[in-house]
Amino acid sequence: MVNKNLQDSSLPQWPEAAQTLMALIHAQGEVARLTEREQLFSSLLVSVNAVLWAFDWENRQMLYVSPAYERIFGRSAGLLLADFNEWRDSIYPDDLEYAERSLAQVLEKGAVEDREYRIIDAEGQIRWLSDKCFINRNPEAGQRVIIVGIAEDITEKKHLENELQRLATTDVLTQSSNRRHFFECANREFDQARSQGSQMAFLLLDIDDFKVINDTYGHPAGDIVLQHIAESGRAALRRGDLFGRIGGEEFAAVFPGCAPDIARQVAERLQREIQRLSFEHEGQTFGITVSQGLSNLGDDDENLDSLFARADAAMYQAKREGKNRIVSG
Repeated sequence: MVNKNLQDSSLPQWPEAAQTLMALIHAQGEVARLTEREQLFSSLLVSVNAVLWAFDWENRQMLYVSPAYERIFGRSAGLLLADFNEWRDSIYPDDLEYAERSLAQVLEKGAVEDREYRIIDAEGQIRWLSDKCFINRNPEAGQRVIIVGIAEDITEKKHLENELQRLATTDVLTQSSNRRHFFECANREFDQARSQGSQMAFLLLDIDDFKVINDTYGHPAGDIVLQHIAESGRAALRRGDLFGRIGGEEFAAVFPGCAPDIARQVAERLQREIQRLSFEHEGQTFGITVSQGLSNLGDDDENLDSLFARADAAMYQAKREGKNRIVSG
């Protein structure tokens, strides 16, 4: 008969072995799940069209940048991780001071979510970024100050915003300011001139016999005339002057900081530009003239309306006096 104690000692310890085996299986499952999560996370980072980044503030070192960096910037992520200036040097020069200042503000605010600036990608194209950043400061002593952020390419959005702004403020036919935008800007210039005690002039221009042009040569020819008037305005006026189409054949200009004699010279230059214009329609050649009314800011002018009214009255006086002239009012 077999000794019971010997029999027991020679058998494997099945409960402990089973527990060990189950632990190994569980560990392998955890590794598999972690690997699966890592692969999923990597796939998400690759598909997201925004740059996730982490930056060591004190050492001025980029700790992490997601794959979208190379797509948006067109530059090597490895070079960026080796030298943070790779990012800094890609910022559009006019926006560099703002980008650096707004990044530093995160130290005080904890988060900066309204940063928008331009970069120049590797192909020389300008792109707009919306770059939100947050501070990840560990309260324990000796921990590094890490700034994390997400930089999204908003170039298409900016182009759309600019196009909508252009459509809202521009006369479609002549590409000059429309009436609403012109008077918004003119009122701002008036308020500034009043507050600073500076000079300002208002010019009103009307095409002579424009109805005859439309009736004789057709409305398409009239549209071409309007477009050339706008081009003449852009050519003759000074940098900083306002010019816009405020009615059918009526244009207006504002000359900020302009003395009366200089305003008169600008109006005369515009008059000469327009007199040199020549148009052709079905073998016929014709020219155009304009009547202009000019007013200058005076002590009694409490708002832009009074300047506009005097320029309007002067322009109609120019019509009565034979057209193709400038009258000051």
